[in-house]
Amino acid sequence: IRPSQLFQGGLLPAVDVGKSVSRVGGKTQLASYQEVVGSLRLTYSQFQELEIFSRFGTQLDENTIKILERGKRIREILKQNQYAPYSVMEQIVILLMVNQGLWDQVSVEDIKKKIIEIKKNLQDKFPQLEEKVMNNKKLDSDEVKTILQFIEQFILKGERITKNADA
Repeated sequence: IRPSQLFQGGLLPAVDVGKSVSRVGGKTQLASYQEVVGSLRLTYSQFQELEIFSRFGTQLDENTIKILERGKRIREILKQNQYAPYSVMEQIVILLMVNQGLWDQVSVEDIKKKIIEIKKNLQDKFPQLEEKVMNNKKLDSDEVKTILQFIEQFILKGERITKNADA
């Protein structure tokens, strides 16, 4: 996909994910980013290619449909409002959710609402993690598990968040 097509589609910055990151670029990322972005670039690049071919009206197998559906969600997740960027911790949690397939159960139309809920609650529930991430330390598996359980229970399933909720 050419950057001009991305720009016309409203995706900014209009960068071809298959060509945009140098080998050095990944080494300058925070440790937690490196962990969560792993296969995201490849997944999204595959989606872009399949999306073009799917427009020809061919019959798609179940796996291709899953890739297309996940790609639509990733595209929606990557959109940020002007002057309202996600914090580093918010980005990491949102991308962790992509890797775990948690966004697959959320309709594309509801993604922005869920992200707003995550942004409202993340700092209150996990204030120590932002500092850890910003100090270039990886989140350990227990921390990741706790965050994902909180997101799944209270944000995705819509249970009531209380001050005494375990997190």
